[in-house]
Amino acid sequence: MDNFNKKEYREFANKKVPKPTYMRNIIFAFIVGGIICTIGEWLNNYLAKLGYNQSSIDSCTSIILIFLGSLLTGLGVYDKIGKVGGAGAAIPITGFANSIVAPAMEFKREGFIFGVAAKMFIIAGPVLVYGVGSSIIVGLLTILFKK
Repeated sequence: MDNFNKKEYREFANKKVPKPTYMRNIIFAFIVGGIICTIGEWLNNYLAKLGYNQSSIDSCTSIILIFLGSLLTGLGVYDKIGKVGGAGAAIPITGFANSIVAPAMEFKREGFIFGVAAKMFIIAGPVLVYGVGSSIIVGLLTILFKK
């Protein structure tokens, strides 16, 4: 076996490491995130056309997007979207739904009640605690430093 010195090894390793495709990743993240946001805007416009008020529109849009993200995760489709879209699929609210449902799906063989449903709430717990906690802190800071 050949003995490499550090410089030769670094050159050898650099030849073997795949080159990152930053521009491709950026473009696909932009496209996938744009499609998800376009679906959200379409839902907003559709619900407005049906005569809902803005508060209801906002709530319904969030609920529908979370449901779609969860459903697509359960069907195994959202993982494929995430592979292509990267951060464009992870950042919108559908990515939040995916991050809650995906780990719970690993417990599918234990049943849907004691496996998936129980583990989903175990996983969601810390997310909800930190989300509520940080929103309280932001609210208090807003009240304290309000002009």
